[in-house]
Amino acid sequence: MPTLFDDQEPRGRVGRPVAEGSEAGTPLAERIRPRSLDEVVGQEAVVGEGAFLRRAIAEDRVPSLVFWGPPGTGKTTLARILADATSLRFVPFSAVTSGIKEVKRVMEDAARFRRAQGRRTLLFVDEIHRFNRAQQDAFLPYVERGDIVLVGATTENPSFEVNAALLSRCRVVVLQPLRPEHLRELLQRALEDTERGLGATGARADDEALEALAQLASGDARRALNLLELVMAEAEAVAEEEGETRPRIDANLVRRVEQRKVLVYDKAGEEHFNLISALHKSLRESDPDAAVYWLARMLAAGEEPLYIARRMIRFASEDVGLADPQALPQALAAADAYHRLGSPEGELALAQAALYLALAPKSAGAYRAYNAARRTVEERPADPVPMQIRNAPTRLMKEHGYGAGYVYAHDVEEGVGGIDCLPEALVGERFYRPTDRGFEAELAERLERFRTLREEVRARPPRTVEGGTGRGADGSGDG
Repeated sequence: MPTLFDDQEPRGRVGRPVAEGSEAGTPLAERIRPRSLDEVVGQEAVVGEGAFLRRAIAEDRVPSLVFWGPPGTGKTTLARILADATSLRFVPFSAVTSGIKEVKRVMEDAARFRRAQGRRTLLFVDEIHRFNRAQQDAFLPYVERGDIVLVGATTENPSFEVNAALLSRCRVVVLQPLRPEHLRELLQRALEDTERGLGATGARADDEALEALAQLASGDARRALNLLELVMAEAEAVAEEEGETRPRIDANLVRRVEQRKVLVYDKAGEEHFNLISALHKSLRESDPDAAVYWLARMLAAGEEPLYIARRMIRFASEDVGLADPQALPQALAAADAYHRLGSPEGELALAQAALYLALAPKSAGAYRAYNAARRTVEERPADPVPMQIRNAPTRLMKEHGYGAGYVYAHDVEEGVGGIDCLPEALVGERFYRPTDRGFEAELAERLERFRTLREEVRARPPRTVEGGTGRGADGSGDG
């Protein structure tokens, strides 16, 4: 029934008209969503002239797809454009709220629709990586028969998150984060569009404000537009207080609305592993500036600081090792300091450790030695312990040769007994190969010296130290 207010023009906060089609409560990002490939920005490799999606639409031959990219790069938008520009019926579907029953029901509806009208359904599955294997398998027969064109959207690597059988029937389309210039273009478009955007308000935004919004959005168009909408509401309030007719957006207003840069991060997702990988590889590359930057990025994004500390402890052994024996104590001390101080004071200790590790000489000698030894243990039978280094605590064991021929190294002038401690089948094997970097260069010299001494002692009777204890001559006293 008509009301008294039906013929009145909807109005905004300070009495200005709301743009046509801008229903109250509909977010700006939804209103301004591109409706054609020509309106899509920042994905030229995918939608530009001669690109795959443009050809597929022109030929009305859209295959099943997986859109893989960060949030706000156009996955949902492209799926809708594909359906609108072809003969496909668009059915959106959320992997977050739907179970196997809903999957099968939608599949059966799509099959019936094709039989009845001869049209296929473009089934858009948002966050397809959240479906389990059984739910993903339910799509297969319908994709194979052609009842549906499956378009999945995921922020996670589909190689790990989408079943191989389903992935083999889809083409993966990679979408890139939008660059600041693309985001500025979208923001300017939203400010100028009088039909779907904010053009009817007469709002003005200076270049510095648009740049600030673009930087805060971190490549995400939806975030950029949501931020613009928040800033616009504040600008309208300021204009109303000051009696201005047109809201004005400047960089100071943007900073007041968004004090803290919003970082793209998901502790359980791919970006988590990308950032820890960036930190680890910056340390390995001996780049302290990059290392402290990635550390700051992770901490600002909410990463658990002790997780970072654990990774640096691992790095100290894996990538520095004995080239700088102080690296491990430094990393352990940083973890302990953070445990005692917490944030923000303890974060400085993590930064100190990161800088130390980045500038330390590097060696994977200890890491490779352990891996080589472990691989040998896994691949070979359990070779017996050589008799001369077996423990011989009883008379019976001594009578059976346990400890026979053992030489107590401290009783020998050379400091080594000249015995082989590896199993007979592995004598001469070299697991540890020190580098010539840092302290490990000195260890390499020691290693060669001890090997030479063992050879010399084997060639002649060892020279005993005056007053030697004779301890362990029969293998007793150790173990």
